[in-house]
Parts: sequence; structure tokens; C-alpha cells
Amino acid sequence: MAIEIRKVTDKKMLKRFIRFNYEFYKDNPYSVPDLYDDMLGTLSSKRNAAFDFCEADYFLALRDGQTVGRVAAIINRRANEKWGKRIVRFGWIDFIDDIEVSSALISVVKAWGKERGMDTIEGPLGFTDMDAEGMLVEGFDQLSTMSTIYNYPYYPEHMERLGMQKSADWVEMKIYIPDTIPERHLRIASIVQQKHGLRIRHLKSKWEIMKKGVAHQMFRLINQAYAPLFNYSEMTERQIDQYVRMYLPVLDLDMVSVVENSEGEMVAVGISMPSLSQALQRAKGKLLPWGWFHLLRSLFWKRPKVLDLLLVAVRPDYQGKGVNALLFTQLIPVYQRLGFEYAESNPELELNDKVQNQWQYFRTEQHKRRRCYHQSID
Repeated sequence: MAIEIRKVTDKKMLKRFIRFNYEFYKDNPYSVPDLYDDMLGTLSSKRNAAFDFCEADYFLALRDGQTVGRVAAIINRRANEKWGKRIVRFGWIDFIDDIEVSSALISVVKAWGKERGMDTIEGPLGFTDMDAEGMLVEGFDQLSTMSTIYNYPYYPEHMERLGMQKSADWVEMKIYIPDTIPERHLRIASIVQQKHGLRIRHLKSKWEIMKKGVAHQMFRLINQAYAPLFNYSEMTERQIDQYVRMYLPVLDLDMVSVVENSEGEMVAVGISMPSLSQALQRAKGKLLPWGWFHLLRSLFWKRPKVLDLLLVAVRPDYQGKGVNALLFTQLIPVYQRLGFEYAESNPELELNDKVQNQWQYFRTEQHKRRRCYHQSID
């Protein structure tokens, strides 16, 4: 049967778009499903602040009435303007192992982008860098995280057969928690602290973070730190408000580290939390009836042995000076006390030496790699 591409036009079709991923990976032990309500919020133009500067449509691939693939077509106007490009992004792409299906999905995104004046297709990317991005090309036998994409090994093979080329790679690391902090790491932290007049700010309450605007400062710092990185799209104040509301309630402040200079300015932040991968698998994309229990259990009651390093950001004028060592000198004793065995890094650009070098004094293992692809639109 021929492949039919159908644009998502109503709530019923959007639900089908979201649920396809859950059904497609329900028996896969490494895939971690998103929460349905979170996905609905991300893909909704009324709820996602990124639609202030983004445009998107979603498409289903059907064969004989059955869903065999899906893809999102996105234009981020702010990112295109910043980087001087005319890119249409493809994201949330899934497909059966049939080149006719993957080709149809990529083709519809190209056509959609061309109608809007774009000359290049690139992805997998979301609306912004706060969405999951990059197609897994190594580490198919590793458990995914809540902030990354899992896909079958044939996905990148299809991209290559379709003539897509590498734009960038991200690597992911296991960083094992040491029994004692390496002496050289401690020495660097001490030198950096004294030389630059830095101090650790201990966050006492979420009320303090909200009322004094500390949470918003964190995300503004992330904007500064990540601005030069591959295709980065700065968060707007509306987006920052959205992310503060989303993440603050589930954070354990012991697992958040903030560094300030002598003027009281925030110059570095590290945000981590217990891994929710297994909890999300048990929740199966739903908070009700028992999904909330699995999540709270992992966050506060019976933590897993793995933690996620969600965000690490250093203000540009303090980068390359060893400030990261100060962040983790505070956090490592917390990780030891809570019984974590290793941390999962978020995807890190393989060519970002400043990020890669921060792990040099620890036992690490690169266990995943993901890739962004691009292709000119004819």
C-alpha cells in the first residue's frame, strides 16, 4: 500500500501523534517515554512560549489506515535570524524500518519548509535547545534519560541512505562518583575560589529562589553560557517563566550548586536530580493513576543509583578558569551522601573542549553519541 502523509489538524490526531512513540517503543527496555501532558504542552501553540517565535506543523505517515511514522516540521525564526540561516527543523521523528516511510516524512518537511522560504532541512531538533535533540547513533543498549531521544539503530542508516549529512555530534558520559574528591580537583577549586573571589551560594528554600528571582537568574545565565553553541536559540522571558514553573517544584536544592563572585553576581550553576528514567518507564507516559507515585518515589523517597546532570553553565567571562571544579566540589559530597554511583551527562557537543575537560580527573565512560543531520532543499 502507498504511504499517505496526513497533517495533524485536531486534538484526536495530535493524541495519535504523541501516542505513536509510546506504542512503537512499549517493549523496548532502553526507551524512556515522555509524560503525555508534558508532550501536549510542548506541542501546543497555546501553552508553549516558543511559539512566540516558532512555527510548526505535525505529520503522520499512514499505510492502510495504520500509523507507520510521524514527524514535526519547525521553523525557529529567532535562531535563523541569529545564525543567518534559512533552516526548517525536523523533530519528533519516528518510523518503521521502511525507507519509503522515512523518505516520505523527510520529503514533507522539505516541502513545508520550501513553501516558507527555507533552503535547508536539519534535525532532529526541537523548538529550542531545551527540547530533546540529536538522533542516537551509538549506545542503543543503554537506558535513555528523560531529556534525550531514544531511537532504533536503523534510524541513522535511513538518514544516510536519504543523503543526509552530519551537522554536529553530541556525546554522553557516565561520570562515576569518586569515594574521595580527587586532590587535584580540590586544589583547582581552592585556587579558583581565592583568585577570583568566588563563593558558593547555599539555596535554602524554593520560596527564596522564586521571590528573589534566583531561578530566573539561572536561566539567564544559561542563555549567556550557551549563546555561542551550535544553533543555540536564547530563551525569552516567557520561556524562562515556563521552565521555572516546570522544574522548580521537582528540584532537590541540595543537588543544585550556584557560584557567585564578590559582587554577588551569579557566574556558574549546576543543576542535577535523581534519574527518572525507570520511574517514567513505569509511569508509561501517564501521571494517573500511579505515575505520580513512581516519580515522587524516585525524586524523594527511594532514589535510584543514577543521577542526571541536567544543566551546567558558566558565564562566558569565567569559562576556562576552573569554575566547574568549584561547582562539583560542593555537589560530590551530596552525591556520596545520597548513594549515587554515577552521573549521566546531558548531551555535550563533541568539539566543546571546555565541557569535556571538566571530567578529566574522574573515571568516565562515553556510552552514547547522537547526531544532527542536514541537507539542502532542492
